Amino acid sequence: MSVLPLVFTSGWASGVNAYAVVLVLGFFGATGLSDEVPESLQRPEVLITAGVLFLGEAVADKIPYVDSAWDSVHTLIRPASGAWIGALLAGQSGSLSDLTAGAIGGSTAPASHAVKAGTRMAVNSSPEPISNVIISVAEDLGVGGIVTFAMFHPEAAAVIAGVLLVAGLIMLYFLVSRIRRFQRRRAQRREERRLAARAGPPPS
Repeated sequence: MSVLPLVFTSGWASGVNAYAVVLVLGFFGATGLSDEVPESLQRPEVLITAGVLFLGEAVADKIPYVDSAWDSVHTLIRPASGAWIGALLAGQSGSLSDLTAGAIGGSTAPASHAVKAGTRMAVNSSPEPISNVIISVAEDLGVGGIVTFAMFHPEAAAVIAGVLLVAGLIMLYFLVSRIRRFQRRRAQRREERRLAARAGPPPS
């Protein structure tokens, strides 16, 4: 069986939460539930590191503005993770070249990352923080659920990931105006802080 559907799904998922993908795949490989997972993703140090970073993301991802800063830091990390995981899966399967798998994972992850980061910027334009928590939990559960589903039904999972990706990109297109408003408000706050720092404390 071609590993292509699993590579595509893991690439999409890596753009949303790369650490969750490593943990789910590593769990299936380490427990012997799947032979598709390469040895390097099952190593204890890899799983421990991914677990610590996942917990860090789980916290940062639920705090307004902190989540956008976290997304900025991961602009390169998530696509690189998607390419790395794709190449590893291809090397384990042998049904797809490492270069092709890396290209698929490395191109799918930036698209889903853009959807995630753009959605968060739009959500942060709202003053209430509960939306961040709801979206973060939904993303974590969605990534874990779809990657788990992909281990048993890779083609169906790839279709779901593809639909979510296209729907997310369409939604992002309509959220552009809200994202721009968020960026203007952030720039205005920075300017206000700069002017306040230049003015100094009020005289006593």
